[in-house]
Amino acid sequence: MARPSLLVRFGRLAELAFFPSFCKTCGRLLENNRDRILCAECLDRIEPHPSAGCSVCGRFFDGAGESHLCGRCAVAPPPFSRHRSAGRYHGVLKDAVLLLKYRKIRPLGAFLGGMTYEAVKKDKDLWRGVDLIVPVPLHKERRRERGFNQTEQIGREIARRAQITIDRSVLKKVRNTPPQTSLEQKERAENVRDAYVIERKKDVEGKIILLIDDVFTTGSTLGECARTLRRGGAADVRAVTVAQA
Repeated sequence: MARPSLLVRFGRLAELAFFPSFCKTCGRLLENNRDRILCAECLDRIEPHPSAGCSVCGRFFDGAGESHLCGRCAVAPPPFSRHRSAGRYHGVLKDAVLLLKYRKIRPLGAFLGGMTYEAVKKDKDLWRGVDLIVPVPLHKERRRERGFNQTEQIGREIARRAQITIDRSVLKKVRNTPPQTSLEQKERAENVRDAYVIERKKDVEGKIILLIDDVFTTGSTLGECARTLRRGGAADVRAVTVAQA
């Protein structure tokens, strides 16, 4: 009788021969049992952004230096007190976000959530006292079309690792707005104005809430969600995103 290791090896060869799978970004054949969506080489190219950034909004600074308050936040602080992103929205990280959102490859949600948590977990001021994790919601029609909310998939893994409760029903999107990516910067804030409501104020009153979203561009979506939560009685709102455009 063949040894178990040989049986596993032959089984993997048969799987590759009859049911080959390829990396969704570079197209390389996935030969490793652990590789199911992206190959190890592509995964290795995803690294947390190393540079400093604004101590409040989290916008990355180019070049060397230490984190400090940016001019924009000094003049007009956002409704959230602290935001951090795992990395830049380009390369393999951008590909992974787009595969999750538009190719509906749901397992990438857990991967992106885990990668994001590992990138920002050492920021003690971000996590201190957080009571609840809330994913930025989709309108019910958009959720029906996609089949799931990608930020919820990301948020679940962050919540699991941080051991914090996640609640997707706290915030509700009541207007099916055009995608932010289709709008100029000045239009984005108006596009999401009054687009969100709180389902149950008792669930947010006096609590410190961590918002989760996939991509941070101008901060309009996070800002409107944070503003809604603060009006509902939240003591503080912070935010985490996978990538920053």
